[in-house]
Amino acid sequence: MTHLPKLIEDLALILMAGAVTTLLFRRLKQPLVLGYIIAGLLVGPHIAIVPTVIDTENINVLAEIGVIFLLFSLGLEFSFKKLVRVGGASSITAVVEVLGMLGIGYAAGRILGWSQMDSIFLGGILSISSTTIIIRAFEELGVKSQNFAGLVFGVLIVEDLVAILLLVLLSTMAVSRQFAGNEMLFSVLKLVFFLSLWFIAGIFLIPTFLKRARKLLSEETLLILSLGLCLGMVVLATKVGFSPALGAFVMGSILAETTKAEKITHLVKPVKDLFAAVFFVSVGILIDPKAIIQHGGPVILITLLTIFGKFFSSTVGAVLSGQPLKQSIQAGMSLAQIGEFSFIIATLGLTLKVTSDFLYPIAVAVSAITTFTTPYLIRASEPFYHFLDRKLPRKFIDALNKYSSGTQDIQAESDWKIVIRSYVGIILTNMVISVAIILLFSTFLTPWVREKFNYSLTADIIILLITFAASAPFTWAMMAKKPETMAYTNLWLDKKYNRGPLVIIEIIRNLLAVFMVGFLVDTIFSGIIAILVAIPVMIIVLYIFSKKMQLYYGRIEKRFLRNLNARESREIEEDNSRTSLSPWDAHLASFEISPYAGYVGVSLLNLAWRERFGVNLAYIERGGKMIYAPSRDEKLFPYDRIGVIGTDEQLIQLRPLLEDHANEITYAEGDNRENIVLQKLLVDEHTKLKGQSIRGSGIREKTNGLVVGIERNGKRLLNPTSDSVFEWDDVIWIVGDRRKIQKLYVKGGE
Repeated sequence: MTHLPKLIEDLALILMAGAVTTLLFRRLKQPLVLGYIIAGLLVGPHIAIVPTVIDTENINVLAEIGVIFLLFSLGLEFSFKKLVRVGGASSITAVVEVLGMLGIGYAAGRILGWSQMDSIFLGGILSISSTTIIIRAFEELGVKSQNFAGLVFGVLIVEDLVAILLLVLLSTMAVSRQFAGNEMLFSVLKLVFFLSLWFIAGIFLIPTFLKRARKLLSEETLLILSLGLCLGMVVLATKVGFSPALGAFVMGSILAETTKAEKITHLVKPVKDLFAAVFFVSVGILIDPKAIIQHGGPVILITLLTIFGKFFSSTVGAVLSGQPLKQSIQAGMSLAQIGEFSFIIATLGLTLKVTSDFLYPIAVAVSAITTFTTPYLIRASEPFYHFLDRKLPRKFIDALNKYSSGTQDIQAESDWKIVIRSYVGIILTNMVISVAIILLFSTFLTPWVREKFNYSLTADIIILLITFAASAPFTWAMMAKKPETMAYTNLWLDKKYNRGPLVIIEIIRNLLAVFMVGFLVDTIFSGIIAILVAIPVMIIVLYIFSKKMQLYYGRIEKRFLRNLNARESREIEEDNSRTSLSPWDAHLASFEISPYAGYVGVSLLNLAWRERFGVNLAYIERGGKMIYAPSRDEKLFPYDRIGVIGTDEQLIQLRPLLEDHANEITYAEGDNRENIVLQKLLVDEHTKLKGQSIRGSGIREKTNGLVVGIERNGKRLLNPTSDSVFEWDDVIWIVGDRRKIQKLYVKGGE
C-alpha cells in the first residue's frame, strides 16, 4: 500500500473542516475568521467528535508560513507613503488608543494576579484592532462612504506599524525577561535604522528591476518573484534579529510603492488565503474549551474592558485630534474589537515560552465575542451620539464643536518648519546609507581583502579607499546638499534674523559628516595619528570633487524619487479616506456609472443633483482623463468614475438613485488616490482673496477645484454663487487638487 504522509492527511482534514464551517458562517453572514477558528477547535485534540490532527508540528510550520503571507499582504496594502499622508487625526487617535489599551491590559492582568509578562502581553493583545473584521463590517453595513470610515481606515494603517513595533519590543522584553530601558531603546533605534535602510534600498532597486524585466514578467513569474522577494526579506530580517513577520511586512510595503502593486496583490491573494486558513485553523487547534470555562470570569472582564476601553480611548483620541463628537463616537465604536494581530502576539508569547497557557484561549475567546459585537456597535454608534447630544450640557457640546472647527483651519506652514524638515530628511537619509555601506563593507569586504594581502597596511588602505569611494556621495550630501525649497531662499535672504541660525545648522551637519568619516576610519585603523591624518585628507577630497559627487548623487536621487512616485504618476489619485471634516460633515465618495443607468448622456444641468440633494460633483474620471469641477453642460457616460461631495445625510438621499445603477468605489485600503481633497482655506494676508468674487479670484482654474461652502461670522453658506465676494477671515471650503490648494495658500494665489 502506498504510504501517505500524515501531513497530507492532516492538511486534508483542516481544509475540509475549514470549508464546511466557513460555508456555514457565510450563510449566517458572520466573519470567516471565526469559522476557521471553530474548525480548528473541532479537529483539535480537545474535542473527539471528528478526526483529530496528528502532525501538529508540521501544521505549526504551515501556520507560520500563513503569518508570513498575511503580513506580506498587509504590507502590500500599507505603503509607507500612505502612513506619512494618513494625517495627524488618525495618528493621534491610534497612539492614544494603543497607549490606553496597553495600560488597561497591563492593569487588568495585575489585578487578576497574573505575572508581569502575562500582563504586558495582554496589553499588546488588546491594543490592536482587526482590519479584516472592520472592513467586512463596513461592507455589510454600507458605511464605507461615510466620513468616520476614513478616520477608522487611517487609524488601522497606523496600528499596523505600531503592531510591528510591538512584536519587536515584546520579543526583546521576552528575551531579557525584564523591562530594560537601554535594550528597548537600542531595539527601537535598530528597528528604525533597518526599516529606513530596507525601504531606501528596496525603492531604489526593486521598481527599476521590475521595469526592466517587464517584458519577461508573466503572471506566473511575477508571482514567483514576489513570493521569492518576500521570503528572502524574511530570511534577512531573521538574520538581523527581527521576526519573520517584520521581513514579510517590509517587503510588502516596498512592493506597494511599485506600479505592479495591484497585480501582485491579486496574484498573491489565493496563496495568502490558503495559508491564512491554515493559520487560523491552527489558532483553533490550540484552544482548550476547559481553559476558557475555567477562566470564564477573566474572559468576561477582559471582553468588557476591550469594548469599553477601546471605545473610550479611541473616542478621546479622535476628539483630541480635532474630530467632531459624532465622528469620534462612530470611530470609537467601530474599533472596539481585537483580531488577527492579537493572535500573532499571543502566539509569540507561547513560542517564546514567556506567557501562561491560559492567555492564548482567553485572547481567542475575547476576539470571537468582540467580532460578533462589532456590527451591532457600528450600527448603534449614531443613535448613541444623538443620545449623548441630548444629555450632555450644551456648553460642553458647543466647546467641543468650537475646538474641532479651530483645529481644522489651514495655516500656512512657516518657512522654518519646511526647511528644518528638509534638513532632517537629507541628514538622516544619507547617514543611514553611509552607516549601512560602512557596516556592509566591514563585514564582507574587510576579511576578504585582509586575507588576500596578509593583513598588511596595504590591505587596510585598500579597504579604506573602496569604502570611502562608495560612501563619499552620501557623505557629501550630508555636508553640502541644500534644501531645494523657496522657503530656504526666503530665510537666507533675511540676513538679520535667519542667516545666523542657518549657518549654525550648516556647521552641525558638517560636524556630523566629519563624525561619519571618523567612524569609517575607526573601523579600519586604530590609533589617533591615523585618524588625524586620514580625516583631513578625506574631507579635502570631498570638497575637491564636490561637483562630480553632486552630479552622481543627483542621478541617484532622481532615480529614487522616480521609483518612489512611479505609482502616483501612473494614475490620478483621490483622497476618500483622509478628507478634512467640514462643518457640514461633507466629504468625498466615489461611484462608477453603470451603462444601464437611466441618466447616462444627461447633462449635469438637467440632472440638478446640486439643487435636489445639495451635493456637488467634484470630478469625472473618464478613460484615464480627469475632468475637474465639471461644468453644467458636462454629461455622464458609462463607466465614468465620479467624485460626489456631500454630507452623510445628503449622500444617503442620493444613494438610492445611484445604487440601482452605479457601483460604489472606495480607495481607503487598496489605493493611494490623494490629489483630490476637501480642504479649508482662510482669507487673510497670505491668500490675498479679500474683496474678490469666486469667479474673479480664478480659484477654479488655479486649483482645478470648486468652492462648495463659505463660513463667515459663525454662519455657513453652502454652495455659494459664483459672484459671492470673499471677506476677511472667511473660511472657504474647496474641493480640488491638494497640492494646488496648498500652493495657492503659501504663495497667495500668485
